[in-house]
Amino acid sequence: MKQIHVVAGVIRDALGRILLARRTEGRDLAGLWEFPGGKVESGESPDAALARELHEELGIQARVGAPLMRVPQQYPDKRLVLDVRIIDGYSGTPKGLDGQALAWTPAHKLGDYPMPPADRPVVAALLQPDQYLVTPAPGDSNATWLTALEQALAGGVRRVQMRAPGTDPLRWAQLAERAAARCRDAGADALINGDAGLAAKLGCGLQLRASQLAMPRMAEVLQRDRPSLLAASCHTADDLQRAQALGCDFAVLGHVHATRSHEGVPGIGWAEFARLREVVSLPVYAIGGLGPGDLAVARHHGAQGIAAIRGLWPG
Repeated sequence: MKQIHVVAGVIRDALGRILLARRTEGRDLAGLWEFPGGKVESGESPDAALARELHEELGIQARVGAPLMRVPQQYPDKRLVLDVRIIDGYSGTPKGLDGQALAWTPAHKLGDYPMPPADRPVVAALLQPDQYLVTPAPGDSNATWLTALEQALAGGVRRVQMRAPGTDPLRWAQLAERAAARCRDAGADALINGDAGLAAKLGCGLQLRASQLAMPRMAEVLQRDRPSLLAASCHTADDLQRAQALGCDFAVLGHVHATRSHEGVPGIGWAEFARLREVVSLPVYAIGGLGPGDLAVARHHGAQGIAAIRGLWPG
């Protein structure tokens, strides 16, 4: 299977709108919208290739900035790596020099445009949180646990998976209700691990366990009572593909490194994470022995960001 290295740029105008280009007739995936760019030629650096492509396709002189993410993506006839950069500025007026239609769109409307699979995770990287807190068991003190959650939210966490392994169900339901309220007050997404009934009662999202992905009639259950936000914990390519087929908004994949909670079990490593990640177009968080300092390497391997318990839980 041939391998292709493609670069693309996130170009913003003075109003903060982002430029998309429509693939022309006669090309693969014709009619879909994408971030402008093109193939890296032999001997070119990604930055040089992107500057050249944007000049040839749009007629602009672009200042190529920091990396946003690299997306490994498998297609029926090829394996592609989409290497995305932020464009710090440009001179000239973008025009579709290859006959391609262009559209300037507010960031929050990027999801309205049909895109190739490799471009979809880029939209998520621009719009959704790059850190996903997974809560530990509450221990003996509800108050201490809630205080730690409040500290995490105050520190910028905007997506939380609420779980409490080994906790009495009645106690957990009451505690989860208080935690969900704190997440709403902070403008953070709150998802309940594994319990669709509790998620529905609290108006939270639902994080499916890997074991739930292949349960009979799961698609029917979700269609009947779909949560506001649906995610899944995944360990294999089959898990990821089931999550995508169920319409999950994102997935969590790992564990990347060995962790205390999986003592004696080696992590899959970043190369395997990227290999698994390429079978779906979902945003995928990496989990397993990670913290905020791993965000750059996670994005380099196609992750939405990092998910963590200890790495994001205060104290």
